[in-house]
Amino acid sequence: MLKLLLALTSILLLTTSYGMAQFFEEGNFVRDVRNNVIWYRCTVGKVWDYDTNTCTGETVRLNQEELLIAIRQAEQQLGGNWRLPTRNELETLICDACDPPKIREKYFPNIEREAYWTGTKNRFHSKMYWSVNFMTGNSYSRFFEYQQLPALLVQDR
Repeated sequence: MLKLLLALTSILLLTTSYGMAQFFEEGNFVRDVRNNVIWYRCTVGKVWDYDTNTCTGETVRLNQEELLIAIRQAEQQLGGNWRLPTRNELETLICDACDPPKIREKYFPNIEREAYWTGTKNRFHSKMYWSVNFMTGNSYSRFFEYQQLPALLVQDR
């Protein structure tokens, strides 16, 4: 019984510390060990300011077709293979305990308090995409590809 209790306590400690260490800052990128991806810390349209350690500039809201162009530009400027995050990846950024925006601003500063694109289509309505709203912390599948929303970009590690 004591061994079982010690084993359960060890598992709890390991999973708790792992959950708290999901993100590691690397300049204008955040390494996400839970999802095994690298995030660009700023919303599309903004850039990382190394002097102030924050994202500056104006958010650009894009539709899905415009995002393909933005992703190609990110690949040219940042290197790597960038993409929109999946619904599951973006949902892991939600911080329920945070005031809006519902995200850890230490890692993702100046995020808009609104819905962000994912690359995940609704399997029941293929013309709609999932979004994650950083004002409420909820996910929705009510946006068509022609609508314009902000986006974060991610690449596989």
